Amino acid sequence: MNNDLLFDFTVDKAAKMVYITREFNARQSLVWDAFTKAELLDQWGAPAPMRAKTKYMNFEEGGRRFYAMISQEGQERWAVQEFTSITPISNFKMYNAFADKDENRELPGSEWDYNFSEKNGITRVDISIFNESYERLENILGGFKIGFTMSLKNLEELLASLS
Repeated sequence: MNNDLLFDFTVDKAAKMVYITREFNARQSLVWDAFTKAELLDQWGAPAPMRAKTKYMNFEEGGRRFYAMISQEGQERWAVQEFTSITPISNFKMYNAFADKDENRELPGSEWDYNFSEKNGITRVDISIFNESYERLENILGGFKIGFTMSLKNLEELLASLS
């Protein structure tokens, strides 16, 4: 891991917001693909020993990804992501909600805004997440920070293997 790469995870509970900034030693187009292509997302999108499995993904405005994080014991935690805005290789927005295996959403959910930029071969990803309820934010926060940090480490390793 390159310790000079920026990683910041900030929570603004009053605004029900989470802000994540992470840099990667990879081209912006490759980092974009890692966030927007199911075959790559499934390689890094869950904290070990869990794994991610995309049932389907249609990455276009109005499209959706339906996926699960699966434990070693085979327990599945499903979620639906609906893509609300896409500006190729620089920004996409989505609405995220947990769901059951039949895609029935567990509301409230959260709105995610991803911004990608590159400077001198280092790609920066800025993510802001608005949670629709304070209770949802409080319920997921502890595990989410640990799990998402582990997933981003997986992504760093994947990008290194693809570069």
